[in-house]
Amino acid sequence: MEVEFKDPDLDKLEVDASFTAGFSEAIVKAYRKAMAHIRAAADERTFYQRKSFHYEKLVGDREGQHSMMLNKQWRLILELHGAAPRKTVYVVEITDYH
Repeated sequence: MEVEFKDPDLDKLEVDASFTAGFSEAIVKAYRKAMAHIRAAADERTFYQRKSFHYEKLVGDREGQHSMMLNKQWRLILELHGAAPRKTVYVVEITDYH
């Protein structure tokens, strides 16, 4: 899948080993692992298959977005645009759900 970033810091967080964007080492590691899975995925069905992601569609003011669990507290927010096989994942933010 193609990947775009709504926040340039999240792009930098994926590729710059010394950049943390203010997140803990555990969150950075989980984010980079999730990004590796996103980049390797053929489509979003792969996200549902990995149960540890708890991948889900969001509702309300976040309709059109999806969340992927990084740990019990932090979620990666994504948007999907386009049609298969050329879908693009937009990485929106890492957010605290508590």
